[in-house]
Amino acid sequence: MKSYRFSPIENKEQLFEAIKYTHFKCFELCKNIFGKYLPVAGNIGIFCHFENEYQFLTELRKQLTVESDNWNQKYYRLHEPIIIPSQGDMPETVYTYLYIRKPDQHMEVGDVDFVLDVKRYNELKKVLIEGKRIKGMEIFDRSELDLIRLSDPYSDVVSFIGKMDIGENIRNQNRLN
Repeated sequence: MKSYRFSPIENKEQLFEAIKYTHFKCFELCKNIFGKYLPVAGNIGIFCHFENEYQFLTELRKQLTVESDNWNQKYYRLHEPIIIPSQGDMPETVYTYLYIRKPDQHMEVGDVDFVLDVKRYNELKKVLIEGKRIKGMEIFDRSELDLIRLSDPYSDVVSFIGKMDIGENIRNQNRLN
């Protein structure tokens, strides 16, 4: 059996420790790769590695979130936002949506999505598509999601950069429906 940093998460306190860890490590990843902190999209994801962990965290998520208010049946709005105070030059951050990922064998603890203004995002994506290699950055290979993936082989978190925060994504989805 592989050893995971937090899995299996078995109580609310462990979940919140994993959330804090994911937050700080994703901000560190963003700054190391991108050169600065970007604003968050408003969602944070915790990744499961075992089926019983996923079942437990899904039930816990139901207590913490509004079941009917979800984006893509994946990101659920929290009853109370998770606020992580600033630390050093890292800004205070508010998460309004929580995502619990189904079990897989990847080592990551979780992810945070960051937002870049549309013009700069499109410029960055264009140079990546044209073949420029930027260490730790790649186009996320899922056609239904327009994101740039940030990762480091020595890190157990992953981050994504997009053009919209979660509120904008939800408003756009509602316009399409």
